[in-house]
Amino acid sequence: MSDSDGNTTTETLQHAMLERLMAIIGAPDDEDVARAGDEVVRALDARLAAATP
Repeated sequence: MSDSDGNTTTETLQHAMLERLMAIIGAPDDEDVARAGDEVVRALDARLAAATP
Protein backbone atom coordinates (compact mmCIF):
# COMPACT_ATOMS: atom_id res chain seq x y z
CA MET A 1 0.00 0.00 0.00
CA SER A 2 2.78 2.42 -0.79
CA ASP A 3 3.62 4.82 -3.57
CA SER A 4 6.99 4.89 -5.33
CA ASP A 5 8.53 6.79 -2.39
CA GLY A 6 7.37 4.16 0.09
CA ASN A 7 4.60 6.36 1.49
CA THR A 8 1.00 5.25 1.77
CA THR A 9 -1.28 7.76 0.07
CA THR A 10 -4.91 8.38 0.90
CA GLU A 11 -5.88 7.25 -2.59
CA THR A 12 -3.88 4.03 -2.17
CA LEU A 13 -5.68 3.36 1.11
CA GLN A 14 -9.06 4.04 -0.52
CA HIS A 15 -8.32 1.53 -3.28
CA ALA A 16 -7.07 -1.02 -0.75
CA MET A 17 -10.24 -0.55 1.29
CA LEU A 18 -12.40 -1.24 -1.76
CA GLU A 19 -10.38 -4.36 -2.57
CA ARG A 20 -10.68 -5.62 1.02
CA LEU A 21 -14.42 -4.97 1.10
CA MET A 22 -14.86 -6.93 -2.11
CA ALA A 23 -12.83 -9.76 -0.56
CA ILE A 24 -15.07 -9.70 2.51
CA ILE A 25 -18.15 -9.94 0.29
CA GLY A 26 -16.56 -12.93 -1.44
CA ALA A 27 -15.54 -14.66 1.81
CA PRO A 28 -17.76 -13.34 4.60
CA ASP A 29 -16.72 -16.05 7.10
CA ASP A 30 -12.95 -15.67 6.62
CA GLU A 31 -11.51 -14.02 9.72
CA ASP A 32 -8.16 -13.27 8.06
CA VAL A 33 -9.91 -11.39 5.26
CA ALA A 34 -11.95 -9.45 7.80
CA ARG A 35 -8.84 -8.64 9.83
CA ALA A 36 -7.03 -7.34 6.74
CA GLY A 37 -10.04 -5.17 5.90
CA ASP A 38 -10.12 -3.82 9.44
CA GLU A 39 -6.45 -2.81 9.23
CA VAL A 40 -7.04 -0.85 6.03
CA VAL A 41 -10.15 0.88 7.38
CA ARG A 42 -8.28 1.89 10.55
CA ALA A 43 -5.31 3.22 8.55
CA LEU A 44 -7.60 5.23 6.27
CA ASP A 45 -9.57 6.55 9.24
CA ALA A 46 -6.36 7.69 10.93
CA ARG A 47 -5.16 9.34 7.72
CA LEU A 48 -8.43 11.21 7.22
CA ALA A 49 -8.63 12.24 10.89
CA ALA A 50 -5.10 13.66 10.70
CA ALA A 51 -6.02 15.64 7.58
CA THR A 52 -9.08 17.21 9.20
CA PRO A 53 -8.36 20.62 10.71
